[in-house]
Amino acid sequence: MEYKVDFLVIGSGIAGLSFALKVAEYGQVAIVTKKGAMETSTNYAQGGIASVFGQYDSFDLHIQDTLKAGDGLCKNNVVEMVVKSGPERIRELMNWGIAFTQDSSGNLELDLGLEGGHSQKRIVHAGDFTGHAIEQVLVDRAREHANIDIFENCTAVDLITCSMRMKRGIVTAAHEDVCCGAYVLDNETNEVHTFQSKITVLATGGAGKVYLYTSNPDIATGDGIAMAYRAGALVANLEFVQFHPTCLYHSEAKNFLISEVVRGEDGVLIDSQGRAFMGDYDPKKDLACRDVAARAIDSELKKSGDDCVFLDITHKDPDFVRERFPNIYQKCLSLGIDMTKEPIPVVPAAHYMCGGVLVDMDGRSDIDRLYAVGETACTGLHGANRLASNSLLEAAVYAHRAAGRVVKDSESVINEVCRDLPPWDPMGTSDSDEAIVVSHNWDEIRRFMWNYVGIVRSNKRLLRARNRIETIQQEIRQYYWDFKITSDLIELRNIAMLAELIIQGAMLRKESRGLHYNIQHLEKDDKLWLKDTILRRPFVG
Repeated sequence: MEYKVDFLVIGSGIAGLSFALKVAEYGQVAIVTKKGAMETSTNYAQGGIASVFGQYDSFDLHIQDTLKAGDGLCKNNVVEMVVKSGPERIRELMNWGIAFTQDSSGNLELDLGLEGGHSQKRIVHAGDFTGHAIEQVLVDRAREHANIDIFENCTAVDLITCSMRMKRGIVTAAHEDVCCGAYVLDNETNEVHTFQSKITVLATGGAGKVYLYTSNPDIATGDGIAMAYRAGALVANLEFVQFHPTCLYHSEAKNFLISEVVRGEDGVLIDSQGRAFMGDYDPKKDLACRDVAARAIDSELKKSGDDCVFLDITHKDPDFVRERFPNIYQKCLSLGIDMTKEPIPVVPAAHYMCGGVLVDMDGRSDIDRLYAVGETACTGLHGANRLASNSLLEAAVYAHRAAGRVVKDSESVINEVCRDLPPWDPMGTSDSDEAIVVSHNWDEIRRFMWNYVGIVRSNKRLLRARNRIETIQQEIRQYYWDFKITSDLIELRNIAMLAELIIQGAMLRKESRGLHYNIQHLEKDDKLWLKDTILRRPFVG
């Protein structure tokens, strides 16, 4: 089946939904999402949105904190633009109906939290489950809009570009091209549909599922980045994978994050003997940035042989803990952990992709009419390490700017530039009777990425990872073209692509900076590496 829309949005988090709501007054919007519309990284975000509202805060302080965390690779003009746009985007979200937590003064002022890397309290939040509050409101508004259709349980397969050639489903594209839409698999019927669009927006989130341990939901398989790369778009800085220091360690817990705000409210990281260790690694102790805290925990676990460390907030008033962290408190309590009386077992986990599809200040990729927003994009805000709670901020700001650019340019869009798109061609494929190939390769990728391309890297580990991914990629390519596609196969193909790109970026960067830490290259090299690591798929003529 073929659908023709004005705007195709792939992903239903804060970035995709905000964009969709803003452009829906100007045309028909299709939102494609792999599972239910609520199943996004936004929905699981606990902390909040960093923005300047405090009496003693300023744009300059927020800018400096962001630049410091980014370790030399942030784009100054982008940081300034995003930070100064923050309060307006927060007010817009409030006008849409999102109830951020107010302080206890009764003056209707926002309650502001503190997180690692921030010099002032500036985290706007809705309890300790901010993302869910945002996601619910935006999904409800999108469902109610007459010009927005949400296609749930649908997995995007590949982008369609106007100069592409099709041969048994294989897509090749010129480096300078126009995006005309995407092929999308209906996960329930296994049919591949053609979505033709004037504007296509990638808002698929990150790629945490490339790693064995992650705070991300199962949908985070790097789909948008992989599709853009295959279509010929530039991607950048994929070696900078942020590992959140504190993911709940429990056999019955999956991907549950213990928010940065727990440390911001005086939570202390301790080892199994009760020793507070962060002072050994950073003068800020437990308020150190995430990359420092994650490496510190990794180092402590390697020295002790323990499975986890602990986050202790038992010294705070129990009523305060229960009121400030109701979601975390109830989750821990359901697992037999009373965080008001005992420390929480935690381990680092893959959390956020600082790199992505390279875009300009309006979210435009180097492929015409293809935009990327949110975690899928590399905007220049985060540099080598994202400052806590700048992610939802970036998503809201870039969705707004992308929508503004699209509306401004709408009169120049040629409606019929993408006529007669070729349908998906499954010729020569058959149903698979070897699903074990998918599950085995999925598991192997995630394990060697964790062991070889994780928090601490080395030349030898990276070489081993590259050798393994090359072999696996050959197996996937053969399997992909022989059998009918499934959502599991699409995701495997994408995490393999992201693994390959992360390894490439890590091998190229011969230094340690931000989230990339190589024991053979411990020092930063500003002379050679004060720049983005940019990758593009070799053109197939």
